[in-house]
Amino acid sequence: MTTNHSKTAVVTGSNRGIGNEVARQLCRQGFAVFIASRDMHDGREAAEELCNQGHEAIFLHMDVSDPLSIKNAVGTFSQKADHLDVLVNNAGILENAEVPITKMNVEALERAMTTNVYGPIIVIQDFLPYLEKSPEGGRIINVSSGAGSLHRMRTYAPAYSISKTAMNAVTRQFAACLHDRRIAVNSVDPGWVQTDMGGAHAPRPVESGAETIVWLATGAPLTETGKFWKDKREAEW
Repeated sequence: MTTNHSKTAVVTGSNRGIGNEVARQLCRQGFAVFIASRDMHDGREAAEELCNQGHEAIFLHMDVSDPLSIKNAVGTFSQKADHLDVLVNNAGILENAEVPITKMNVEALERAMTTNVYGPIIVIQDFLPYLEKSPEGGRIINVSSGAGSLHRMRTYAPAYSISKTAMNAVTRQFAACLHDRRIAVNSVDPGWVQTDMGGAHAPRPVESGAETIVWLATGAPLTETGKFWKDKREAEW
């Protein structure tokens, strides 16, 4: 192992927004954080910024919509660390939010599913051998959305909403499968956050959006698994 810290985390889509804030907060708690990003320039810049603040951040080139890119990222990770404590599936896309399902292009749904659902499944599968080696038990946090809650779902962003509902199902499946392997798997609704996706008029600062994710990664009991969370409280699916 070549990282300088005993605790390791991989955060996808962490070159900006919620993912970047999660990476920053995990660094502050003593993690070596792998900044996984498909944009090489922005990813390297985000990692460099955290390093300049005295943290250990390593850029990891990864496009979650490309299985080969994920496998290559795991190979790079394996050269730097021998285990993984926290995996945050944060990378995601949101397109054509105002187009109703009656006019939704099915290709848009396929793009959303590829990035928001299929990608996280492959990321978990490929990093699983390293999560199983976590000394204190691994933690997987899937960044979902209130738009994916069947209890609250309306007409907003059908492709995105459907993909986030599917991500919640992925969380339940992995949580059940990994329960006996000391790996907790949870979904988080970060709320409407001031990011490129959420927009400048969103009511929540990025710090609030990251809070529950970081709590699940560091402070929540490992027995809390297979649940949907918002503001450190269990939310309705």
